[in-house]
Amino acid sequence: MGPFTVEAVLAGRAVPIRGDEKSAIGKAPLLGTAEIGPLGLAGDEQADLRVHGGPEMALHHYPRDHYAYWQSLKPDHPKLSRAGAFGENISVTGLVEGDVCIGDRFTLGSAIVEISQGRQPCWKQGHVMNWPEIVAQIVETSRCGWYYRVIENGTVSAGDMLRRIDHPFPEWTVERVFSLIIGGYGKREPDAFAALADLKPLTRMWRSKAAALLGR
Repeated sequence: MGPFTVEAVLAGRAVPIRGDEKSAIGKAPLLGTAEIGPLGLAGDEQADLRVHGGPEMALHHYPRDHYAYWQSLKPDHPKLSRAGAFGENISVTGLVEGDVCIGDRFTLGSAIVEISQGRQPCWKQGHVMNWPEIVAQIVETSRCGWYYRVIENGTVSAGDMLRRIDHPFPEWTVERVFSLIIGGYGKREPDAFAALADLKPLTRMWRSKAAALLGR
């Protein structure tokens, strides 16, 4: 599969969005070359490090492919005219949640990154888009995007390539794992939680969720 062209590299700062609540979901394209370190893109911020950012969720990838679906629901939504509406750092066309798996490794520019979990949407996504229903719609459709951890530091810019170099767990697509842990489909595959609780490339947070759903 691929390689895939990186159409945009995006970053943002944490700003107030409701009272004292801050968010860095508003991302804008970066010009030139961006440094990728253990915590993601240099200059990028996350407001709530409990659920975003850190070494296990350093970079957020949201498929550009999904924008057409959201535009079919809200044709005139101003935030859907360009990449960045979902807080993504990386925008690529041709790669969606059913194509990639937990533990997949990619070269991203000169860096190496690894898929660590899907992205669980929160109220801030609905708030900044003035579309509260979109949070449930993301969960229902598994159009969630995913996070990478950084295996090797490097640089990336728009126009660089994303190439998959390792695919060790083909049974655990981001779509399947998200639907099991977040989407509530685990009742159909209760035995899956035991495997997910021990799936090392999965973030500690989602392994803990799997263990809790298993009843450990």
